[in-house]
Amino acid sequence: MKPPYEITSKILLLISSISEKLGEVNAGYLNKPSPQLRKQNKIKTIHSSLKIEGNTLTQEQVTAIVENKRVIGPKKDILEVINAIKVYDSIADFELYSVKSFLKAHEILMKGLADDFGKFRNQGVGIFEGSKVAHIAPPAENVPHLMGELFKYLKSKNELPLIKSCVFHYEMEFIHPFIDGNGRMGRLWQTVILMDEYPVFEFLPFETLISQSQKEYYRALAKSDRSGKSTEFIEYMLDVIDRSLKDLLNYNNRVLTDRDRIDYFISLGINEFSRKDYMNIFKDLSTATASRDIKKAVELNLFEKVGEKNQAKYKIHNIKTTK
Repeated sequence: MKPPYEITSKILLLISSISEKLGEVNAGYLNKPSPQLRKQNKIKTIHSSLKIEGNTLTQEQVTAIVENKRVIGPKKDILEVINAIKVYDSIADFELYSVKSFLKAHEILMKGLADDFGKFRNQGVGIFEGSKVAHIAPPAENVPHLMGELFKYLKSKNELPLIKSCVFHYEMEFIHPFIDGNGRMGRLWQTVILMDEYPVFEFLPFETLISQSQKEYYRALAKSDRSGKSTEFIEYMLDVIDRSLKDLLNYNNRVLTDRDRIDYFISLGINEFSRKDYMNIFKDLSTATASRDIKKAVELNLFEKVGEKNQAKYKIHNIKTTK
């Protein structure tokens, strides 16, 4: 069965706004950001997602762990970061529609932090706000069936990925399939769903905005619980996604540098190319600017020049050719 929700005017406006921004992202060659921006965003994602769950490490400490530097802090908090790094490094390998892959992600994320990592819970759970019960999750014996149905819903061709990602996030939180790690898994799998359709979401740290509006996040979950529909949560999450894309588009006012263009071109994985091929990717580029870009890449040992003058071709270093 399709999980219940309503399409409101706010949802329609947000989907339209997000779609426009995704078009700008593609036009600005931001669907595969530079390695430096990817690293920054991964750090923000890990720090923010864990901060929501009470992790005390700073963004600087998370950065140090990413760079394999020693950090002094609570052992549990450090292990949470190490596990999160592993899971986000592997995010492109998870299979969107696979419960087995979903459980594997939980195993990586929670290993050493929970006794039942990689397994659905086998006991009842309740969510408390202080001493008050806010939510009683479905019985443990229903969890495998409910999660199986939720993964079937993901395969629906009649639903927009933007909507499906929000619905999955909410419904997974409602089912609460694990003893611990549910919030982390909801945010992680929403990213997996989105990046299947839009690669930029692999590098978009919308968890930062959730962390900054944590009360609204839990309020949207609670309102959806009370109404029996995920409508409120969909509105909240689409607004977060819209603002995250706006932040990305505002990054350094997005005046592309030569290195931005070079990094983007390298990400395309083209084995051999000419200056004309380079200009076909950046259609507004002048011949002189394209030549300067390529010359810089050669000097940085990123491109290798083969041939001279009009016959010159280029290869990207470390790109394996297939025979």
